[in-house]
Amino acid sequence: MTHERAEPDREKVEYELRGKTLKVYAHLLRVDSSGVREIQRDLGFSSPSIALHHLEKLERLGVVSQDNVGRYFIARKVDVGILSAFASIGRLTLPRLGFYAAFFTTIAVAYMLESGASANPYAVVGTVGGVIVFWYEAWRAWRKRPF
Repeated sequence: MTHERAEPDREKVEYELRGKTLKVYAHLLRVDSSGVREIQRDLGFSSPSIALHHLEKLERLGVVSQDNVGRYFIARKVDVGILSAFASIGRLTLPRLGFYAAFFTTIAVAYMLESGASANPYAVVGTVGGVIVFWYEAWRAWRKRPF
């Protein structure tokens, strides 16, 4: 008889994935795999049992698995809460708003270089204002990152 693991309820995962559990999950996103003591040391937990508790919670949620040598790794990525504001490219995790900020910065610079002195002041104020807002919000998201 085979037992298939049911897809965890998104609301339950979102409820459980916060605080130290979220920090452990985000840490595993960065490092690919890690042992209990490494997680304890890297995240500054007072004992390995705290790291183990959160790893077991993540394992019950179906987002983390353990290999045959006892290292934990991400079994399934989830976008919940604050993590949905970030995009992962390999090991690099950046605020999604940073991509928009970079895109609109490029557009604004290209427009001003192309138009020179004949640039429409309303277009310049609109694009520069938008760029400032995007960079500010990307910076705020970066400061709140759980990893």
